[in-house]
Amino acid sequence: MFTNISYHSYNLIPKIELHLHLEGAIPHYALWELCQKYGGDAAVPSLEALVKRFEYIDFPHFIQTWVWKNQFLREYEDFTFIAEHVARELASQNILYAEVFYSPPDFFRFGLETQKITEAIRLGLSRVPEIEIALVPDVVRDFGPQKAMQTLKEIEEVKDMGVIGIGLGGSEHDYPPEAFESVFEEARCLGFHTSAHAGEAAGAESIWGAIRCLKPDRIGHGTRAFEDEALLDYLVEHQIPLEVCPISNVCTGVVSRIEDHPVRDYFRRGILVTINTDDPTMFNDSMAKEYQTLGESLGFSLADIRKLVNNAVQACWLNEPKKLQLSQRINDDPAWDMDPNPQT
Repeated sequence: MFTNISYHSYNLIPKIELHLHLEGAIPHYALWELCQKYGGDAAVPSLEALVKRFEYIDFPHFIQTWVWKNQFLREYEDFTFIAEHVARELASQNILYAEVFYSPPDFFRFGLETQKITEAIRLGLSRVPEIEIALVPDVVRDFGPQKAMQTLKEIEEVKDMGVIGIGLGGSEHDYPPEAFESVFEEARCLGFHTSAHAGEAAGAESIWGAIRCLKPDRIGHGTRAFEDEALLDYLVEHQIPLEVCPISNVCTGVVSRIEDHPVRDYFRRGILVTINTDDPTMFNDSMAKEYQTLGESLGFSLADIRKLVNNAVQACWLNEPKKLQLSQRINDDPAWDMDPNPQT
């Protein structure tokens, strides 16, 4: 069954996002302002050219574009600026709660410190009280485990600024998870939750490596888990949440087309699936678009969508009383009473 529900209706329903990179969610107009601040770039003579830049041949090309974009974040005030604008965009989509990655190691080249980046981001977020946003620094595998451990120690100094966990992103295909075992062990000892990107740019063996060595609370993406039936069974049995990002996976070439995405099979099997946008402005994406795409291209019903949102409550890192409050807000929202107008 496909659901004929408008984008506007999907935008109104309450949402949670658990896999969102701050630097990949900068509204185009805000990034263009930063480009102008630092003299622009020959490859982006206009806002339209900037938007066109966010088209990718494959995952490595996406990483190259990510690095290119980050050259326009050079001062602490830039992080305050983007944090406020990202938060306003999320609040406008009725996203009630988000756990947002940011990548301090990417900005060491500009002499920026992890602690002060965190302070600057929190300042920007504080200007948008309509949404609660927790922070999850990404220790970025490309810089190696020693730098990751250093970043972790720096993060520990500012954990009172709503920093609740760490992530491991970056070039998964070049930097396997096993090298970061001690970093994740130390993170748990410091009281942080953990998430690791796996099964995006590498296959099922990368997910197994993350599970066995890093023992993360959640897996970022997990797209290629279908390559190993035993892994799928393990994910069901242990209810390890997947931070699935369908449109991102199509844009970076991990999946050839949305109709081929395994998320429907994962959901039917009973894997704890959550839906996320990853880098929404780099993929012309939003949570409403994700849900609309699931309905129109993969046959998710409105009841399925509601289950996915509740999965995100279950998988998030709030304490149990706050989870209960959030669940009540979500399920009491009148936006769920829309007429889905089913088609057969």
